[in-house]
Amino acid sequence: RHTERSTEVRAVKMSGAVVVKTRKFIRNPLLARRQMIFDVIHPGRPNVPRAELQEVIAGMYKSEVKLVILFGFRTKFGGGKTTGFCLIYDNEEAVMKFEPKYRLVRNGMTEKKEQSRKAIKEAKNKGKKTRGTGARKAKHKAKRAANAE
Repeated sequence: RHTERSTEVRAVKMSGAVVVKTRKFIRNPLLARRQMIFDVIHPGRPNVPRAELQEVIAGMYKSEVKLVILFGFRTKFGGGKTTGFCLIYDNEEAVMKFEPKYRLVRNGMTEKKEQSRKAIKEAKNKGKKTRGTGARKAKHKAKRAANAE
């Protein structure tokens, strides 16, 4: 097995009696990242901002803030405790290679390409018409036409 798993629980106190704990830590060398579940205990306070949590977790694992990706937040009924998933990549190339576009946009690493609803649907339907080797030929022709201009 290529992943190392640690059952160690790390905890850090933040301002205003907020505690961040991590559990189910896995080192994933194939995707050049560390991944874990984190718990935020924030009694008497609404949810903690994502940027604040990124800074704390980056400090816990001696990493840069931009390499920490947080998602999947679930707040327990009644508040006071939030759980989520955390990925800490080894370098920026790995983030750009493996992270989905929407999470890159959310973290401010890329810009969202604004496209009209009609343009999206037309591109989708055009893609449906050519399949397999036909798609490759169509892509090649489109590339050639773009280079000719």
